Amino acid sequence: MNLEKLSPVLRQYEFFEDLDACQIMPLGAGLIHETFLIESPNGKYVLQGFNQEVFQYPDRIAFNLQQLFKNQIADKLPFELPLPLLNKSGKQLSAVDGKNWRVFPFVQGKTLEHISSKDQARIAATAFAEFSKAGAELKVDILKETIPNFHRLDLRFERFCAIASGIKRKLDSEEESLLRFYLNQKPLIESYKETIQRLPQRLTHNDTKINNLIFSENLEQVKALIDLDTVMAGYLLYDFGDLVRTVACTRTEISTDWENLRLEESVFEALMEGYLSGLGNLAEKEEKESLLLGGEVMTCMMGLRFFTDHLQGNIYYRVNYPEQNLHRAKNQSILLRDLQAKRELLKKLWIKATKHSSL
Repeated sequence: MNLEKLSPVLRQYEFFEDLDACQIMPLGAGLIHETFLIESPNGKYVLQGFNQEVFQYPDRIAFNLQQLFKNQIADKLPFELPLPLLNKSGKQLSAVDGKNWRVFPFVQGKTLEHISSKDQARIAATAFAEFSKAGAELKVDILKETIPNFHRLDLRFERFCAIASGIKRKLDSEEESLLRFYLNQKPLIESYKETIQRLPQRLTHNDTKINNLIFSENLEQVKALIDLDTVMAGYLLYDFGDLVRTVACTRTEISTDWENLRLEESVFEALMEGYLSGLGNLAEKEEKESLLLGGEVMTCMMGLRFFTDHLQGNIYYRVNYPEQNLHRAKNQSILLRDLQAKRELLKKLWIKATKHSSL
């Protein structure tokens, strides 16, 4: 997309007055929003076209981000929290031809797809926990669900069971094996339901992948936390669990290298140390202990989502070949098995990290 087509959007912002002096180029490799870097005489900015197929309630997102601004969450963080800049009408969203756009400040730094050291895992976990801690005084019950029931494992399981029971075709042996595995996760579902009844909701990011952080050039600190569309009220185990699922696994969620796919215990330990350090005194023992369930909850939930989409004909997740969602579900099942087999070990690492964080 060129500058001429985007000029109706840019004209809605005071700092883009001299459009002829602006340069535009695609930014990042995100699969959700359409993102560009704008270089102008006033500095660099990020322009993002809003994907309303995935996020159907942009006004809810705008409301939640406004609460972060009103409660000065960014001022309580040791890194930047780039929030949408307001247009001439004082709004976060700028509509052009039925599509919403937003402008953010540009933060110079590096993004990672994979960690290359345990220190990077520790630093990342600390940053996400610091974000939740910064919202300690925010009344999270006023925040809106930007994606309803996004991390509700019990509801994902119910949907999976309903879809699976309605399949008319005969499943092959690999599908049958995975079906039995996920149906046998009922004890985990019940443990999750029981656990969240005892936990307070917190300000959570809800998409704690490593590429949602901007690191300094030397990768020794976090410069910014980004992609805030999923920010809402949630449980700490969601954010920590997604870190475990995506950072502490030896292979990515699209890998089919089954033999070498497992939990990396040393990275798990680094994540736990960093997360507990970032939380400080925010959480009591029971809430901290719930983090141990997080990896299993988030891995199971994503496995269920991948398998459900496979059974429905790949209607949600983008696939490069017909069986990819099935393989993603298998990938998550292998990680989940490993997490469950290592429960006692992970509990020991949790105890060690808890003692370290209290020193």
